[in-house]
Amino acid sequence: MNDMSNIIGDDIIWESAQEHILYPHAVERMEKLQADIFAQHSKEHIWLIEHPPLYTGGTSADPAELLHQNFPVYDSGRGGRYTYHGPGQRVGYVMLNLGQRGKDVRQYVHALEGWVIDSLAVFGVEARRAEGRIGIWCDNRQGQEAKIGAIGVRIKRWVTAHGFAVNIDPDLSHFNGIVPCGIAEYPVTSFRDLGLDVSMADFDDALKQCLPDFLTALSKK
Repeated sequence: MNDMSNIIGDDIIWESAQEHILYPHAVERMEKLQADIFAQHSKEHIWLIEHPPLYTGGTSADPAELLHQNFPVYDSGRGGRYTYHGPGQRVGYVMLNLGQRGKDVRQYVHALEGWVIDSLAVFGVEARRAEGRIGIWCDNRQGQEAKIGAIGVRIKRWVTAHGFAVNIDPDLSHFNGIVPCGIAEYPVTSFRDLGLDVSMADFDDALKQCLPDFLTALSKK
């Protein structure tokens, strides 16, 4: 695996994969890291990757929402329903020890959403949460509310896994094979769809810039 990695503040290993990672390989690695972090054999990790085209089903996935099986479909074990991953989408797998950062799942998910929203704001995208709807939302160029990011987590022995996916420049037609996160009424969008020329490296830099506020939000009560 060809990754670029370094250790950043709070002794977190930050890795950015330079190749597309097969989903089963990613899950296998996440599960090993979860176990190692719990046993204090590894530092916490943030792993930024791209996948080849695929669909994943969360623990609430409804088979009726898998419309066309154009790509491999995997059960993910994370929360949520069906989502798409593929080239041009930044997937962030976040493995943190909430046992040492406060055992509050709701606060963790809220902070994770805030991290993505703050990172999008670096490029002038006014993203937000939407009451009763999973994911990260903004207005597209037609003035419609559209989904630009997905959130899905799995926590085992208070160590997190999975995380977020943000659409940089994916083929948006690939989302047509599912009802994304079970929400059919709204379109999906991306930086490219919004008319913004943002590279994967640009977005990674924004994530790193906004990381300290994310970590601080984990400890707020």
